[in-house]
Amino acid sequence: MNLGPLVNSSAMDFCPYISADGLSLFFISGRSGGYGGFYGDIWITTRPTISDPWGTPVNLGPMVNSSASEGGPALSPDGTTFYFSSERSGGFGSFDIWQVSINPIIDFNGNGIVNIKDLLRLIQSWGQYDPVVDIVPPFGDGVVDVLDLELLMSYWEQPIDDPTLLAHWSLDEAEGTIAYDSAGVNDAIVVGGTEWQFSGGQINGALQLDGVDGYAVTDQVLNPADGPFSVFAWVNGGTPGQVILSQLNGANWLGLDPDLGCLMTELMPPAVGRFTPQPLKSESAITDGQWHRIGFVWDGSNRALYVDDTLVAEDAILQQVHFGPA
Repeated sequence: MNLGPLVNSSAMDFCPYISADGLSLFFISGRSGGYGGFYGDIWITTRPTISDPWGTPVNLGPMVNSSASEGGPALSPDGTTFYFSSERSGGFGSFDIWQVSINPIIDFNGNGIVNIKDLLRLIQSWGQYDPVVDIVPPFGDGVVDVLDLELLMSYWEQPIDDPTLLAHWSLDEAEGTIAYDSAGVNDAIVVGGTEWQFSGGQINGALQLDGVDGYAVTDQVLNPADGPFSVFAWVNGGTPGQVILSQLNGANWLGLDPDLGCLMTELMPPAVGRFTPQPLKSESAITDGQWHRIGFVWDGSNRALYVDDTLVAEDAILQQVHFGPA
């Protein structure tokens, strides 16, 4: 039996995958409303019970789909991890296999609880495309709307653990030389001019550095050349030219420019054609004595810098165009 015109379209619709409970059907489609790629995007249609008809398909959004082609959707038996293939950059060949958590990140500011700060963050992007707060369906639908608000409020005042963290140093220790990693096994060693400030941090603790020889060091958590990643930190103080996060014998991931103390990164993507990448700098000075949440995001094609969850600098890798003979 054909699933009918609500699910099918005049474009190619193929590669269906149904969830274990029979309530979610994933498939590939080249229909309009997608993000690109020769074969199309991954879409989902759902139904309340297995006796009900399938609903209107929804694109899984930009957190899964890209301007390249996606395919091969599959869901883990426990429903928490989504697997798919993609031709996007950051892989090892033509189509690579990728995975993404199906649990939306509700704690937008990373303070461990859903509260008024998260609500204000969502309202700030109301009606806009913002993948940070576009959480319904699980990977977003391209616009922040009432569906996202309803899901946020269902977690109101609840503590939240981020399942996507590779490492997390809360810096809430009161003594000792270890900064423990609550998300993994990458405990950091505290060195030099440092002092624990358990009650003086933005979120239950901070590590005060003297700006001369104080730092915390850990084993390498990830290789920035392996694919998309993000890193965020709460900071207060500092002076122009100081480094916040650095890779041993490598680039400064986050730091302050030597002139005005504006957030910058020295991480640079590979060169494309004649395009030579440069350090990415923002115009946001963060040496004002206030707490700021800063971040760097690499999505496989673009770099972005954030201050207090606001995009302050970004770039795009220029694609080289080859022209053949007329």
